[in-house]
Order: sequence, then C-alpha cells, then structure tokens
Amino acid sequence: MRDAVDAITKQWAAARPDVDVSPMSVVGRLSRASRLLERGIKEFFAEHGLEPWEFDMLATLLRGNPEHTMCMKDLAASALVSPGALTNRMDRLVERGLVRRWPLESNRRMVLVALTEEGERLAGDLLALHVANEAELLSALTPADQKALAETLRKLLVSLGDTEL
Repeated sequence: MRDAVDAITKQWAAARPDVDVSPMSVVGRLSRASRLLERGIKEFFAEHGLEPWEFDMLATLLRGNPEHTMCMKDLAASALVSPGALTNRMDRLVERGLVRRWPLESNRRMVLVALTEEGERLAGDLLALHVANEAELLSALTPADQKALAETLRKLLVSLGDTEL
C-alpha cells in the first residue's frame, strides 16, 4: 500500500539523492493526517451547527470542574489561543446562549465564563457522538495500533515541548 508521501519522497530521492529525506515520511504523514482528521471533525460539527472551536470551548468548560466555570486566563491557556481571540470566541458563544461571562467581584480584571444549561446540554449530547466520529476516522487502525500510535505521538509531543496544562 502506497500513499502520496511515498510519491513525494521518491521524487525527492531522485532529485536530491545526496539528502536523506526520510524525516519527510513522518512529518509529511503527520501533516496530511492532521488535515484529513480536521476535515472529518469539521464536517461532523457542521452537521450539528457548530464549529470545532465552539465545541472545544464548551467541552473545556464541561470537563474543567463540576461547576463548568473557568476564568478567561485559564480557558485561553487550555485552548492555546490569545486573550483577544478568546474574547471574540466567547462573544460568539454568549450571543448563541451557550455560555455566560461576568467579572469576579473581588477582582474585576478577572472574568469568569460558565456553561449555560443549553451549552451544557449541547456539549454533553455531542460528546459521545464526537468520540464515535473520531473512532470512525481511526477505524483503519486496530486498537493496538491506536495505542502504539498514541504512545509514539506522546513521546514526540513531549520532545517538542508539549506538556500538561
């Protein structure tokens, strides 16, 4: 079985036999797989009237604590977005009635965000469906393949500086 990355690395090997392009086999496949997985996830959420980032924000609040509340600073760190981008995202979710936001009385510079009942229901209802969609996207891999890939990717991510939140 061959893929597009095989063709690309074969072309490079012919064009530049003096360069070991084997790292392209891994990086190229990770990049292409990421784009294809993102497309599958985006299509799934579009069917449910959401953008992937919207579900990500709702799910972060849902799993964060029993009150489903976080300060904007922690939410930005968890979502890996700038404070400005987070404010824009929260504005959109507030408009949709999925979250509420308010300043902390003791420190008005700190802003809290919480799921509304509708946001909690939507995130909770979509979670199992989202995981089933991800399982379908990975269905070419056996459970053992998935476990080995997850462990290998964890090793790579840690080596690149990705750490616990």
